[in-house]
Amino acid sequence: MTRRRTERGSALIEVTWLSLLLLVPLLYVLLSVFEVQRSAFAVNAATRAAGRAYTLAPSQAEASARARAAAAVALEDQGLDLSRGSLGLTCAPDPGDCLSPGSVVHVRLAYPVALPLMPDALGGDTPSIRVDAEQSVPYGEFRERRP
Repeated sequence: MTRRRTERGSALIEVTWLSLLLLVPLLYVLLSVFEVQRSAFAVNAATRAAGRAYTLAPSQAEASARARAAAAVALEDQGLDLSRGSLGLTCAPDPGDCLSPGSVVHVRLAYPVALPLMPDALGGDTPSIRVDAEQSVPYGEFRERRP
């Protein structure tokens, strides 16, 4: 007597394992993309806000502090902190006098985005993706010179 082996029920097991093997990496990739997109949006908004705050400051002494505060608020909107990012403020044509008619304020912000769910057991430094933004804000030709 020969017994036939049936494969009854094995398709359910195969589909379950295949879906786990394919969906877990896909979910991780989606989480990473969403984290990078959130950070890119925050960095872009922070540079825009910092440039605007710099040019609207009443004096050169207050301009840098206001720009940093505006960038920090914009980053905090998305749950990020400015201390991890590096904010750079420069101006042209005269780097010493940014709030003079005809000058342009350049704002740069670079922010490292750590990949989500990376344990420290894989190494001390988690892999990260650098997101940066740059904004140029003209002060204007027909504005008063500020001290």
